[in-house]
Amino acid sequence: MDELWAELVLVSGDGVLLGKLPPVLVERPWWQDAGAVVRAVRKAHGVDVTVLRLLRAQREGPPGGAVTYLAEAAEPLDCQPCEETLADHPLRCGYARPGGPRRDLAWAASALAARGLQLAGAPEQIKTWNLSSLWRLPLNPAQPGPGSAWLKVVPKFFAHEGALIAALADHGPVPRVLGFERGRVLLAEIPGEDGFHAPLEQRRQMIDLLVQLVTACRARLPELLALGLPDFRAQPLSAAIESSFERYCSELDPEDARRLSLFLDQLDARWRQLTDCGLPDGLVHGDFHSGNVRVADQQLALIDWGDAGIGHPLLDQAAFLERVPPEQRQPLREHFCAAWQRAVPGSDPARAAQLIAPIAAARQTVIYDRFLDQIEPSEHPYHRRDPLRWLARAAQVLR
Repeated sequence: MDELWAELVLVSGDGVLLGKLPPVLVERPWWQDAGAVVRAVRKAHGVDVTVLRLLRAQREGPPGGAVTYLAEAAEPLDCQPCEETLADHPLRCGYARPGGPRRDLAWAASALAARGLQLAGAPEQIKTWNLSSLWRLPLNPAQPGPGSAWLKVVPKFFAHEGALIAALADHGPVPRVLGFERGRVLLAEIPGEDGFHAPLEQRRQMIDLLVQLVTACRARLPELLALGLPDFRAQPLSAAIESSFERYCSELDPEDARRLSLFLDQLDARWRQLTDCGLPDGLVHGDFHSGNVRVADQQLALIDWGDAGIGHPLLDQAAFLERVPPEQRQPLREHFCAAWQRAVPGSDPARAAQLIAPIAAARQTVIYDRFLDQIEPSEHPYHRRDPLRWLARAAQVLR
């Protein structure tokens, strides 16, 4: 995979420009993997930094290439002089500003203390980008409870995540919340590993877990919407898909644009056919794939609820099948169908899956459009190519 070379522009904790460090080779090519950048800088220059945000990138999007970050230095250090304009932006997240991560960690320490828990070492920065700031907090092994806690800080459009995970705690295995406020959540570590490479049978169990959760909380949809979850039901989602199509249609292949225009003309009829399939709206995870399931022996926990919303439950099926080995898709498609038939007797999930497939792809365009509308321009390279890619994918499904 392509190499990533990271140059760091450094500021102090109060935002004073200090200079820059020469580029370092980073072990992982993904721009948001701040932990790898921190380790590379420590190895090359013997200093600790906190990555704040992306300033610019050589390429249109990740991974790899030459990237420049803004970072906060933990202590005074010798670095090269540089000229850098560091104007504020109204869409900038708090954790992307000097002093922001320090305030987030102070909140986390207070939330831990309220539970009688203490840190056992320095917090470790794992990730930072326009969608989240993620830290691992090692805890005192002599005290009861998890070995580590995880602090996740998110932008306003994901600010419901902590409250949602807390609300789901009675309905199925999700992370244990140690504390949350809007935009911040502190979670107990879950043993095991992310299920990216799970075998077929374990992926079937993941589907059962999702169906169980969605079914168990169906009566709470008004409450979940009140938490701030986006509405992906027929009317608002159709309007959003049409808006995204109008934004990008001139950049599409003409045949794809024609096909999608016809799809939009017939979208109301497609929703009526979906309704006839008998599956009611419910909770949508929004980013359901095996990597967002934590696996420890036979225990599973569904993580990463920032993309969640309310809509047709099979919106999650297309995303899940997209990321499994090709030979597993048909047996898992059949398992989805059987699981929903058990959950909603008399329903027709097989027909619903066919009908919703292009809607699910087009919804991804809506999601990335919303990201681009709510993040500062310097971080657009993370997502700039995604809306058009997913519109083309929707057209491919329609073919």
